[in-house]
Formats: sequence, structure tokens, C-alpha cells
Amino acid sequence: MITINNQITSLFILAIPIACIAWTFTHEEIFKEIHNYCADCSKKSRTLLQRKFFYLLTCEYCFSHYVTVIILIITKYHLLYDDWKGYIVAGFSLVWIANIYMSIYNRIRVTLKKEKIEADMIEEEKTNNAK
Repeated sequence: MITINNQITSLFILAIPIACIAWTFTHEEIFKEIHNYCADCSKKSRTLLQRKFFYLLTCEYCFSHYVTVIILIITKYHLLYDDWKGYIVAGFSLVWIANIYMSIYNRIRVTLKKEKIEADMIEEEKTNNAK
């Protein structure tokens, strides 16, 4: 039996690669073409099922569920219970923590982008005043 402290520690650690994979696939430049294709299909596919399937590949929250299932299969991680209930609790807990990580990461990126834009504007203003 794994202690609850080890389970909680594992929860916060396993959520990191889930967040990383989900964010990278749904937001970063390396998968841009796949993301754009899925986004187009999510809007233009003929059937509701196709549109929803492709949407699930463009949303970091939705995609994190798929990544979580794979991580649960690989690691056999469970939380609180030793049977199937532990996998259910672990799955939703991992998704929740991973999405908190992604929200924090997004907030940091927005703040950094805002600061860079402000710095660029100040630099441009200095350059214009110097002329």
C-alpha cells in the first residue's frame, strides 16, 4: 500500500508531463499544422461527431484527458482506492492539477508578452525622441 503522502506527491509530479504534452500539442508552433487542420475540421466537418472529435484535439483541457488516460495506463497510478475507483479519482485529479499548471503557465506567458510589448514601446518612444 502506497501512503497518501506518496500518492499526493505523485499527483503533482504526474500532472507536469500531462500539462506539458497537452499544452505543447494544442498551442506550440511545432504542432501548428496539425492544430490548424483539427481546428478547421472541428468547424467544417459534416457530422457533429467529427466536429467534436477534432475539437477535442484543439482544446488543452479536453486533450489533457486523453493524455491523462495514457499516463494512467503507463504508470498504473491510482489515488485513494486500490481498485478502478482509484483510477477514476486519479484521472480527474490529474486533469484538474494539470489544467491549473497550464493556467499558471498561460498567465506567465501573457504577463511576459505584455511586459515585452511595453518595453518595446518605451524603446521606440526613446528612439523617436532622440531623432
